Amino acid sequence: MPLSHPRRSALSEQVITALRAQITSGEWPVGARIPTEPELVEQLGVARNTVREAVRALAHNGLLDIRQGSGTYVVATSELAGVMHRRFAGADPRHIAELRSTLESAAARMAAERRTEKDLKQIDTLLLRREEAWESRDAEAFVAADATFHLAVVAASHNDVMTAMYADLSEVLRDWLRGDVSEGMSPETHMDHGRLVDAIRAGDAPTAAEEAAGYPFVCRPGRFGPPSGG
Repeated sequence: MPLSHPRRSALSEQVITALRAQITSGEWPVGARIPTEPELVEQLGVARNTVREAVRALAHNGLLDIRQGSGTYVVATSELAGVMHRRFAGADPRHIAELRSTLESAAARMAAERRTEKDLKQIDTLLLRREEAWESRDAEAFVAADATFHLAVVAASHNDVMTAMYADLSEVLRDWLRGDVSEGMSPETHMDHGRLVDAIRAGDAPTAAEEAAGYPFVCRPGRFGPPSGG
């Protein structure tokens, strides 16, 4: 539906809001290429310069990545997620693993204590989707399924602050996982998450925390290099 045409600055803000809504709603998921500039001009009924200004603003905020000769891609679902992606994309993999271990272990402990039947149903569904993605040997589908599964476990902690923080870090964690699975998906490298789900279902907080803490450090040989301090 074409937008109204108030003064230019307000119109630019409308376009930014409209594009951001496409991203945050999942209509344009992370990794997707957004419509071309001419297509957006036609969809929104605004001038090309206004669309270009809005896209550049969202790229500056970290939601979009403009790739010359390829198009513009979604790289984050919020400004904070975009900032985190830029800030930590090149971080030491061991530090990312330590952060994951800390957050996911604490969340799994709380999930075992607080999970609802609805949470368990969601986690079961996403665990199955994760397994199916692995069997398909589709690396990108597996990355998405694994990330969604872990977010559901964190959400089952019913700690809204922790869940929001984990969601904002999700693209950094996805990049980390992409690097891991890019070396190949074989039975030897598969990580079974069934024990984690069983512990959460049983209300076994120590086991859930222990299982979640170890997953980030199970990866391809040489991923981290020698342990710190020898």
